Amino acid sequence: MLAREPQDTFLRYSLAMELEKEGKHEESLQYLCGLQADDPAYIPAFFMAGQQLARLERTQDARDVLRDGIQQAQAQGDTHAAGEMTEFLGSL
Repeated sequence: MLAREPQDTFLRYSLAMELEKEGKHEESLQYLCGLQADDPAYIPAFFMAGQQLARLERTQDARDVLRDGIQQAQAQGDTHAAGEMTEFLGSL
């Protein structure tokens, strides 16, 4: 499906999640970073990348991604997502 619709945000996100489940973290993060660049309004890409980076003990990278995600969420008025990411950021 992604081959037919390579810019489909949800398909790209879904593939990133599957890659993470398979332990292919760098590939997963590449898809999430691509989403952040191509569709910064898609907030889940920031939060999932931040969580994945934290699990990989790449804490500073996780903090950076979460801060960017919080800014994007606030710019969109998504206080729920901004709050979740802020809480997670505080736990790092």
